[in-house]
Amino acid sequence: MDADYFSIDSILAENQKIQCTFKKDIPHMGHLTGGSERDIKAPSKAQIPIWLAYTIIYSDWAEFNIPTPFGQRVRSALRAEARSVRLSNLVGAGGLWYGFGKTIMDILTEDQAKDMSALLTRTFQRRLVEVIDQAQHFAALGPIGGGGSTGDTAQSFREGLDGTERELFALAQESARQTKRWYEESDRSRW
Repeated sequence: MDADYFSIDSILAENQKIQCTFKKDIPHMGHLTGGSERDIKAPSKAQIPIWLAYTIIYSDWAEFNIPTPFGQRVRSALRAEARSVRLSNLVGAGGLWYGFGKTIMDILTEDQAKDMSALLTRTFQRRLVEVIDQAQHFAALGPIGGGGSTGDTAQSFREGLDGTERELFALAQESARQTKRWYEESDRSRW
């Protein structure tokens, strides 16, 4: 993720932890496992931030499994109905599911990375229409949409969105408000 060096979202995505299984004994690094052991003994497991996992995995000291947010259970749910999965609940740090997936692609094999890319793209495409539709719907409600059960529905929907989707939701909502304002102002000037 070198291209995103100054991106806060990139920093948060790289701080996500993945489960690593150590293949070798590593002296004086026991603190990485969070225990009181001085050394890491093979085949111990530890949750390691991705930024550190790069070095450990590329040095062939450890291997990792695909994290739970991209496991078979989540993939099945996304295939069944991508819009119903609350991506924000799958990862911490503001719910940056797409960023986490993009970061993981850097340490996968080529075939696994292609599969991950397809998963991220397909999920984004299937959810995008709903994100934009809901943003325009709640923008059209105006100030009335901010309270009551409709406001709760909007809030519930937004809480399930990934950080990237929340940004798009806000942009689409603001765009719909500005379009409505422009239409109303230009409509008045015709009369």
